[in-house]
Amino acid sequence: MSTKNTSPESYTYAKAGVSIDAGNALVKAIGPLVKATARPGATSELGGFGGFFDPKAAGYTDPLLVAANDGVGTKLKLAIDHDRHDSVGIDLVAMCVNDLIVQGAEPLFFLDYFATGKLETGIAERVVAGIAEGCKDAGCALIGGETAEMPGMYAAGDYDLAGFCVGAVERGQQLTGDEVAPGQVLLGLASSGVHSNGYSLVRRLAADKGWKMDRPALFDSDRLLIDILIEPTRIYVKSLLPVIRSGKIAALAHITGGGLLENIPRVLPVGAHAMVNADAWAQPRLMAFLQAQGNIEPEEMARTFNCGVGMVLAVDVQHEASVTEQLQAAGETVLNIGQITAGERGCTVRGSAGTWSARNDWEASHLG
Repeated sequence: MSTKNTSPESYTYAKAGVSIDAGNALVKAIGPLVKATARPGATSELGGFGGFFDPKAAGYTDPLLVAANDGVGTKLKLAIDHDRHDSVGIDLVAMCVNDLIVQGAEPLFFLDYFATGKLETGIAERVVAGIAEGCKDAGCALIGGETAEMPGMYAAGDYDLAGFCVGAVERGQQLTGDEVAPGQVLLGLASSGVHSNGYSLVRRLAADKGWKMDRPALFDSDRLLIDILIEPTRIYVKSLLPVIRSGKIAALAHITGGGLLENIPRVLPVGAHAMVNADAWAQPRLMAFLQAQGNIEPEEMARTFNCGVGMVLAVDVQHEASVTEQLQAAGETVLNIGQITAGERGCTVRGSAGTWSARNDWEASHLG
């Protein structure tokens, strides 16, 4: 009687779908990208269990730390489906640092989380390159992150992103909204497009209306529709920081999910109401396209999209001209979009017949 000598299969992490070698290759590839974001106070070496930052070396005496985290939302799916991985990292940084600057805080350092079912180092490197570019634009250091390869958690080719940022502001110089008062002017800084909110509606319209993403847009024959839709979120940090430190801004609101209606009240004190005049600026062609394609009511536009305004400032009337001049010199398009009035804390967006394709005069309000 003969017996076969059989050995049990030897399992490895790679056989389970996780490549340690691919992860190590990615860390090596992104090393120069990370070093390019170095700034005073930050280390630029990867591979440790955490990243150090020294606020004193960054020039702070008695800083308050401010933290924010965010993602890119379903804009990420648009990027994945159309091989536009190079700019979503900028979106990731922008959504975090723009939230910090509204507190008056300078972004100091950033960490990212990249999760996927199977690590494709070429795609991951493109994403991280965008993160590094966003960090340089915001003046913060990319000091670490996490790459998670998790077979079975994501569909083939899919990945997800999360970003975490810490900033600082000298004690007593933070923006709290307490200085907002009736009579102040609302200034809007133009957005670069849809930014990173409202993409579930954008993608639903694209599917239902059969948009041809790889063709020139109906409203801009010089650019492909996908390139317009994927345009990264504008980072306002470097243009706003000097104006904030001059003491001329009472409050800032980052216009994200909830649009103008729901974001401006977040920085208002009790007894202050924001009146936004939609007649005051031309509706961007992209926003007009989205509205027309979806037959979207003006009120819904005001609470879903930024409508061409990515950041809103409350400033005293005597500072309006100097703040406008300083921001324009920094490359921003500045719009006078309304004022602060006395009333219940909230926001009203109002427009005339014809504004945002309205058939009649209209207004939409949000209190809270």
